Amino acid sequence: MAVRTCKVSCRDSRGIEHAVEVTAESLYEAVAQALQLFGDDDWNQDPGRSPSAVVVRIKQPEVKHTVQVRDFVNWIDSAGKSPAEMALKIRLRNMLRR
Repeated sequence: MAVRTCKVSCRDSRGIEHAVEVTAESLYEAVAQALQLFGDDDWNQDPGRSPSAVVVRIKQPEVKHTVQVRDFVNWIDSAGKSPAEMALKIRLRNMLRR
């Protein structure tokens, strides 16, 4: 897969939108990178609580995806269907310290 630049955004408990720009090979890799960065940021008053959804805008071609964090967590916690998917999940789990 090609590496793409993505803008990932979410809203905090006060309704303020926060965004980061990441480079990723997949949608879920972009989500994992953003959740890691959001979890480390000062605005996140409760580091153990993730946003319920994140919006991923992939640049060139411009595509927008909304990912429910619970769907992402279910996917990352499930078994991989191929060696490549297993390797990706392990890498993302390590990134998120899961």
